[in-house]
Amino acid sequence: MKKTREHIQVMVTIDEKDKADTLAECLVKEDLAACVQVNGPIESTYKWKGNVERSEEWLCLIKSRKDHYEELEAFIKERHPYENPEIIALSVELGSEEYLDWIDNNLR
Repeated sequence: MKKTREHIQVMVTIDEKDKADTLAECLVKEDLAACVQVNGPIESTYKWKGNVERSEEWLCLIKSRKDHYEELEAFIKERHPYENPEIIALSVELGSEEYLDWIDNNLR
């Protein structure tokens, strides 16, 4: 039986690849994330201030732990260009012991 862990994957979208890459590098350097995958471009369709909008974005998939979430969220909000950025954390239900250990060993 695998032991329970409190790992998360946080999803953040951002409007430019260089901003996504910079955010990814800063999160890893600050030990708030063990890994950040930057995917894109993706096309997002959403409602903003009563209008349907469509924009090209980059998706950051951030590997971390729940005990880092509040600091991670504040860090992202402080550096993100959006008024209300997408910051959604999903619990990791299962994962390989070796990979989860690697995450733990690369966080504060």
